Amino acid sequence: MNVQTEIEKTVSKRYAEGAKERQEALCCPVDYDVSLLELLPEEIVERDYGCGDPSRYVKEGDTVLDLGSGGGKICYMAAQLVGETGRVIGVDMTDEMLGLARKYQADMAARLGGDRVEFLKGYIQDLALDLAATEDYLNEHPVKSNADLQRLLQWQELQRRERPMIEDNSIDLVVSNCVLNLVAEADRTQLLAGIHRVLKPGGRVAISDIVSDEIVPQHLRDNAELWTGCVSGAFEERQFSQAFLDAGFVLVNYDKWDAQPWRVVEGIEFRSVTLMAMKVEPQELRDAGHAVIYKGPYSEVRDDEGQVYPRGQRIAVSRRSFRVLLDGPLEDDFIGIEPAHAQETVPFRAPAGTVRPALESKGASHRSTSEGGSCC
Repeated sequence: MNVQTEIEKTVSKRYAEGAKERQEALCCPVDYDVSLLELLPEEIVERDYGCGDPSRYVKEGDTVLDLGSGGGKICYMAAQLVGETGRVIGVDMTDEMLGLARKYQADMAARLGGDRVEFLKGYIQDLALDLAATEDYLNEHPVKSNADLQRLLQWQELQRRERPMIEDNSIDLVVSNCVLNLVAEADRTQLLAGIHRVLKPGGRVAISDIVSDEIVPQHLRDNAELWTGCVSGAFEERQFSQAFLDAGFVLVNYDKWDAQPWRVVEGIEFRSVTLMAMKVEPQELRDAGHAVIYKGPYSEVRDDEGQVYPRGQRIAVSRRSFRVLLDGPLEDDFIGIEPAHAQETVPFRAPAGTVRPALESKGASHRSTSEGGSCC
């Protein structure tokens, strides 16, 4: 049995036990929105294990994907926020947790006024492969030889390409509550690539997880109790954000950071954080005459693509960057200036920090979330 399968087996066994009886060691205190919990069955609330509340980032109309959805608590909370036009998908690998979530699915659909939640069996590091479909295949085609194994692998690759469990560019928001740290380190690049694949351009992530303030030594990572308890598999705090940058995400930021550690093991602090990020489509940047003004309070800021925004200056930006800055988590920090007149777009070639002359945008509309009305 390979390392990946051994980790999955150990994690699944512990969370199967957690689906039957509450395991206090698997959770840390979280301040959830009580109004969203009132609709949920007590059993789901009691058997939930997490370290944050990513449901608070859900918007009306979102298609939400919950990685490691467990008993369905975050899914059913999100379902109240997406409204009639939204949809929520939970993915988990543990039958007992899926059974708990599905046990109340019909009842929750009645309470919500619509069946907008579904639960799928799969590995969060392989969002293209439907485990339920794989099990059906194995029931009909048991693996008894190397030739059988090769046919299974070929069938799985065909499934990933032609019938992925989660479609490309189909999700508005990916959430997860203290689950990424349970994935084997060798599979984490694939995990983040899969999240990036399923998100729509402009899609967001809200990942609540545990990070460490130091690199966790191997002897702690080999401790099954600490690993399955969401401790020793934690990303180091800088590595966590860098992993999302390396996967192609932008606007990567920590929106929540617990001042007090949840656990301290051999002097290493483990604390809960919530990481936010956005997917943008890799495409040629186009110049349509847009500009943004960074409000401050710093003298300047720099983004992950090398653009510089000095405080109070009209900086030329591409049409894509304009949308990202004004429609993303930094919208309160920038004033957006539309081009005064429609113009044909050209490739964006302005060096970082290029000022857009005021003459080019006189009379243009300004976008800002700041309070206050017009003076005239």
